[in-house]
Amino acid sequence: MLLSRYEWVITKRYLLPGKGEGFIFLVASISLVAVMLGVAALIVVMSVMNGFRAELFDKIVGLNGHAVVQGYGGRLPDWRDLLEETRNTKGVVSASPMIEQPLLATFNGRVEAIMVRGMEVKDILSNDTLDGKTVAGDLGRLEPAASRVGIGSRLAMALGAQVGSRITIINPQGRSTPFGTVPREISYEVVAIFEVGVYDYDKAYVFMPMEDAQTLLLLGDQIGMIEIKTQDADNVRDILAPLVPKVADRGVITDWQTMNASLFETLQVERVVMFVILSIIILVAVFNILSSLIMLVRAKTRDIAILRTMGASRASLTRIFVTVGTSIGMLGIAAGIGLGLIAIFFRQNVINFVQLITGQNLWDPSIRFLTELPAKTDPMEVLGIAMLALLFSFLATLYPAYKAASTDPVQVLRYE
Repeated sequence: MLLSRYEWVITKRYLLPGKGEGFIFLVASISLVAVMLGVAALIVVMSVMNGFRAELFDKIVGLNGHAVVQGYGGRLPDWRDLLEETRNTKGVVSASPMIEQPLLATFNGRVEAIMVRGMEVKDILSNDTLDGKTVAGDLGRLEPAASRVGIGSRLAMALGAQVGSRITIINPQGRSTPFGTVPREISYEVVAIFEVGVYDYDKAYVFMPMEDAQTLLLLGDQIGMIEIKTQDADNVRDILAPLVPKVADRGVITDWQTMNASLFETLQVERVVMFVILSIIILVAVFNILSSLIMLVRAKTRDIAILRTMGASRASLTRIFVTVGTSIGMLGIAAGIGLGLIAIFFRQNVINFVQLITGQNLWDPSIRFLTELPAKTDPMEVLGIAMLALLFSFLATLYPAYKAASTDPVQVLRYE
């Protein structure tokens, strides 16, 4: 909005408190702070929700792939030719044989439920989610037939195991004897402890070479599934469509959207709901701008009448009061963006401080999935929040500006 020189002078004059206008200035300051807090809260919440989705997607998909070819009955015979066909499918980046089975592990009298995952050693070492996540030992020490495993940090804590400990993994489906089925128990050396940051994975997963998993589960040369990664996770179904008829007689293809549908749909619903609720907070904040401008117009009625008699047009007065209101909104938006970004940067420190003050555990990894509060700020989303708040601020100025422009100087100055 382009203002003339005298309009700018009057606008700046009205933005600062005059004699006897301290209350109006207080209301305007409260308006600015309210807009600031609303914008900051919306930026923080949306960034955290984006971070949740991004972290869960990266770590869940990083360990499980974009899709899996799951064999009927948990077994996939004659898998090598199918593996080759999968790798040759257009759009497939990688395909890896894998075995996954829930079992039990024991160490020093402690027993924990685990998820055994058998993979080729090269696939374990090249997994992006596990890369750099080893907190003790070395996954590079995993070797076929060496009876060595890598376990999650929270599983190690629950068992009381550490690098060098020998845990026993129990397969209830052991060998049959005249006296019944005897569970299969094999001892493994822990050579690495990892922490990927997802509670369920760190609490249960045990990685071992695929050959050892086949021996433990009595699978022979069979595997359980083929893990697939594609060029575009969002279009995984279209990419793998040509592969569906080729695996129909041996298994089914399940993509990440199906495996985690309820989780990601819940996050999306929560994201929309939080956006709407916090947008209402900003809307309530701009009502303070409306009230402060109405009071300002009432206080400046005589000044407005004098300006009209000096030749100021209705459009000129409208521009002045719209600029005053939107300036308050813009200052609040700028402060809110700064406060929001600062809060995001120090988010974990804030949570730790609140936990220290209240004595409550606000971030339980067993409930929240992730060990730390994530955040991912989208610049376009921040811009959208700023534009939304600016739109609300602009709309709040229209009625006071209209009332100011409608002032009749004859009526106001009749008895002057």
